[in-house]
Amino acid sequence: MNNIKNQFSIKDLENLTGIKAHTIRIWEKRYNLLQPKRTDTNIRYYDLANFQKLLNVSYLNNNGYKISKIATIEEHKIPLLVREIASENNFESHAINAFKLSMLNFDQTLFYNTYNGLLKEKPFDAIFYDIFIPLLTEIGLLWQTDTITPAHEHFLSSLIRQKILINTEKIQSKQVNKSKKTFVLYLPENEIHELGLMFINHQLVSKGYQSIFLGFSVPLESLVDLKNYYDEIIYISYFTVKPEKDNIEKYINDFNNLLVGKTNTKLWILGQMLNSLDLDNLPEGIEAYKSIQALLDNV
Repeated sequence: MNNIKNQFSIKDLENLTGIKAHTIRIWEKRYNLLQPKRTDTNIRYYDLANFQKLLNVSYLNNNGYKISKIATIEEHKIPLLVREIASENNFESHAINAFKLSMLNFDQTLFYNTYNGLLKEKPFDAIFYDIFIPLLTEIGLLWQTDTITPAHEHFLSSLIRQKILINTEKIQSKQVNKSKKTFVLYLPENEIHELGLMFINHQLVSKGYQSIFLGFSVPLESLVDLKNYYDEIIYISYFTVKPEKDNIEKYINDFNNLLVGKTNTKLWILGQMLNSLDLDNLPEGIEAYKSIQALLDNV
């Protein structure tokens, strides 16, 4: 199976760029901005070059250029103009588009160049909040709608994971832990979406806390062992797809009976599976948060 997607429907383009299909058709017919191709069975599709051009056209349009004006610019000059404007202002929206392109082309160099450009303007934690969180949210939706393949999502996630690890290591190598409080970060069994939890770990370490990152798919029984080493533990977990809707209440109760019932132990949770829980009636010592920022504000 070929995981590189190079043929896009107009619906794919709408999902990837946020530009309505109706608008894309107008730009195509009235201004000849895109040149769709046809399959052997006469079905219209757009290639990667069309997608890249549409991102650039959209960027220029959002930065004050009229479509009629963009249509007169020579093809090869459009990306140059985009880069020029991005270097002067509003690099963030350009960066998100560049990261999408790097994902679709499996282009590590474009990812690194874009990231390093952002790093000149803002610190790592700001890049994560302002760029990576919105990007990952969008990527999740693109994957659900079959606009991209799992390979695309894994490619981008692995590069972001790398950046979190590098920045966490920089802090850990200089860290002097002064806190009695210990955070233990883990994901429940069969949960593998760890980027959010990794970033929380980075932030806790940067605040000088003892933070133990156990990673994904950790059984409840394994968490009990930590009680032998630390007096005051706050467990943090991120429920993106697990525990499933039918099991989440039982999971919370099992955790409470096994761990929180003992002194000085809490569980902080976040993630979209919390929508299946009655958050007003959680056991004492278990707290739910709607976002990473909300959780970190409580540290």
